[in-house]
Amino acid sequence: MNIPLNDNAPVKSGRKTEIKAPADIIWHVLTDIERWPEWQKSVTKAKPAGPIGEGTRFTWKAGGLSFKSEIHTCKPVSMFGWTGKTFGANAIHNWSFKESNGITTVTVEECLQGLFPRLFRKFFRRNLDAGMITNLEELKVEAEKRNI
Repeated sequence: MNIPLNDNAPVKSGRKTEIKAPADIIWHVLTDIERWPEWQKSVTKAKPAGPIGEGTRFTWKAGGLSFKSEIHTCKPVSMFGWTGKTFGANAIHNWSFKESNGITTVTVEECLQGLFPRLFRKFFRRNLDAGMITNLEELKVEAEKRNI
């Protein structure tokens, strides 16, 4: 990853799942940012400022919060990551994919920094963990649906 997680961040989490789809399908689902609202229930808006690649900025809205993000890693079918900012917090969000025999292991990691994550660690950690589980489940459903 071009920007790894901050080991000193007050809130960090990571999860992985196996998806019955090739990595290129999962890659396409995840990097088609404008279509995030179609498969992620919490995302109501997502708009990249240009073609998807390292340095591309995008804005999005999820859970009632607005985010400004920038892609820091874009290695097709293997790694995708971005940074994000919202009021009182910023994040580093990293994804990786490893395919074997038509099944892809997807790993997601995120850290949250800033005033609010520092003051309300337990709240942010609980929400981050729950959000990752939901996001992986939604990605799995969408990718497997497209793999039919």
